[in-house]
Amino acid sequence: MSLHNLADTPAGNPTVSAPEPPVAVRAGRQVPEVNIEAAEHAVVDLLRALGRDAESTHLHDTPRRVAAAYRELLTPAMFDLTTFPNDAGYDELVLARNIPLTSLCEHHMLPFRGVAHVAYLPGERILGLSKLARVVELFARDLQVQERLTMQIADWLDEHLAPRGIGVVVEAEHLCMSMRGVHATGTSTVTSAVRGRLRENESTRREFLDLIRG
Repeated sequence: MSLHNLADTPAGNPTVSAPEPPVAVRAGRQVPEVNIEAAEHAVVDLLRALGRDAESTHLHDTPRRVAAAYRELLTPAMFDLTTFPNDAGYDELVLARNIPLTSLCEHHMLPFRGVAHVAYLPGERILGLSKLARVVELFARDLQVQERLTMQIADWLDEHLAPRGIGVVVEAEHLCMSMRGVHATGTSTVTSAVRGRLRENESTRREFLDLIRG
């Protein structure tokens, strides 16, 4: 129901709730599916609200492109959690540094981009290295705030891998801060989440931070 129709609803009459969006399960996480047709119509309405001619030569295909771009930004790839027995008894940090990430600020729907550093102390199993990047993508491709994104990565690894410790640091520049508002171009926001030994043991946590710095 549009805002216009909602405003015209007589007082006392129940309004029709929007249906829940369909979801897909990816690596144990429920991800809402993008309704491409509805998104295209919404972009047409937005262009008109911004005083633009949505049927002009340069804009007539923009709704399709924008809807496809948002679907890509909000849909993480499917992947299987590949783990292996820690037969060698490896008990030192495993670190993937400078994993690139792009996400969307849920307050302005503008991108924030940067890198994630993800480390864990193996327990009984070790993780396929590419899966650390997949886990970052799993939560980055969403409407996000950086603080929650950082914790979700750590919590997912804690739940699915059961390591002895986890460390996650995210560094990102937010376009909602650099290209509008305060216009603080080049400002980097840093967030962290530590679990297990990396929270409890200062020397292990320091080792993690030293490895990030290279």
